[in-house]
Amino acid sequence: MDIDLGPLTGDLGGTATYVALAVLALIDSTSFGTLLIPVWLLMAPGRVRPGRILVYLSAIAGFYALLGIAILLGGSAAAETLAGVSDSRPFLWGQLLLGVGLFAWSFKLDPPRSGTARADAQEAPRRLLRWRERAVASESGSASALAAMAVLAGLVEAASMLPYLAAIGIIGTEGPGWPVSALWILVYCAVMIAPALVLTALRVLAAPWVARPLALLDGWLIKHAASATAWAVGIVGFLLARAALWPLFG
Repeated sequence: MDIDLGPLTGDLGGTATYVALAVLALIDSTSFGTLLIPVWLLMAPGRVRPGRILVYLSAIAGFYALLGIAILLGGSAAAETLAGVSDSRPFLWGQLLLGVGLFAWSFKLDPPRSGTARADAQEAPRRLLRWRERAVASESGSASALAAMAVLAGLVEAASMLPYLAAIGIIGTEGPGWPVSALWILVYCAVMIAPALVLTALRVLAAPWVARPLALLDGWLIKHAASATAWAVGIVGFLLARAALWPLFG
């Protein structure tokens, strides 16, 4: 897939390159894995252990750093290979079937309206909330589980993080070359998790100020979690199917 970086990769000077990378990193910092999941973890009741949040953020930043360095090392050969595979008819048919399947599954994820079915549907979110409290706020929580969640989130959304792919393209063309370009990747990933780090500091140092906003957001997410998940799955399925339809039948 060719990514048109437009003016970002034009005749850039050093300062303009840094600004472009910073903007892209801040856009990436608002993704599901780099902001929404950390915010959800920070909303756990009780005293949050900041070390656990740092484990999660370090894991997801490390995942993206390794991914970016691997793409830089792979260069155009890997990109051409991936492009060839993604344009093949077997791959496109698999993508179409996956998209249709996800779209159909989203209707099953939408919370039912009957009382008994609704209670059953709400049990899974309650179990998830109990896991969050154990993982983040209790002494017996597992840091490895948080790290695994971070890597899983990175795997799920890596292909959709176009700003990061654009940033890697900028570093590959405008960067100083290996190994300093790898340092640029590391700094970029550090900026990606910076907003979540700031929120973690506020949660620990200024808990009374942020407790009410976090509680309101937590309540909204609990109430609408199933519907939001269903919509997200449906949208992803629709986009996957639509992207495969034109090459197959256009």
